[in-house]
Amino acid sequence: MEGDKVMENTTTRNSLYTEVTTRIIADLEQGRLPWVQPWDAALCGCTMPHNAATDRRYSGINVLILWAEVVMRGYGSQRWLTYRQAQAAGGNVRKGKKGATVCYADRFTPKAEAEQARGEDREARTVAFLKRFTVFNIDQCEGLPEDMTAAPVATDPVLAIAEADAIITASGATFNIGGDAAFYSPAHDLVQVPPQAAYHEPINWYRTALHELGHWTGHASRLDRDQQGNFGSAPYAREELVAEMAAAFTCASLGIAPTVRHSDYIASWLTVLREDDKAIFRAASAASKAADYLLAFTGDAA
Repeated sequence: MEGDKVMENTTTRNSLYTEVTTRIIADLEQGRLPWVQPWDAALCGCTMPHNAATDRRYSGINVLILWAEVVMRGYGSQRWLTYRQAQAAGGNVRKGKKGATVCYADRFTPKAEAEQARGEDREARTVAFLKRFTVFNIDQCEGLPEDMTAAPVATDPVLAIAEADAIITASGATFNIGGDAAFYSPAHDLVQVPPQAAYHEPINWYRTALHELGHWTGHASRLDRDQQGNFGSAPYAREELVAEMAAAFTCASLGIAPTVRHSDYIASWLTVLREDDKAIFRAASAASKAADYLLAFTGDAA
């Protein structure tokens, strides 16, 4: 029976990995970046998707899944509920509405492994599992209380930029402004970005700054990611993927909506994703950790 459960978890996990990766590859092939906020700001504000019942932000791959749903379905909200949560709130999901499949990753210890580990006086090995569950946008529901459906107060752009400035300052990062290139140097542990005057739209300076700070979080003294890859290599592409999404998640959390679309690495990202259907899951998870690391400097982490 336990073996059947493991087999079912493995099948579900592999199916979801393939399904999500295939969708993201299709977007990239069309030149669309799933981690860039492409929705109409007049319809739906730039923010992170979150649970309307608990107010908890979704993280990792679920952010990309739910952002894609907002774009595809034209929803006016980034708030989501399970069927039971809608009922518990006094409302319900409208008949015939199809929800979005998100996932929850965790680990468990099989009973046989736990018993064997005790007999061998060692720590039991755990098995990863990925659980699917369905959520519905509040636009798909009715009868919900007003505090769940009221239009969110738009973030003041001036305050959003002030928070981004606060992150840069509070991080303590060596942050140089100048030159004509933006980069992070792991060897010297420093960030450099051109001056804001070099950007046609100043808001995009912040997106670039947060991208480079996303790299900065990966230093061995912080989140310790692999940053040894040379330009054009798979490790380099994976780290760029993390920094891209970390910047997108941080911007959305602050209410900053950049207009720039960085797509220089699409070819290398496609290679990485085609070779490993778990790569985007790992990158999105690492990006959430990086964004939370930065947001913690101003108390905005999830």
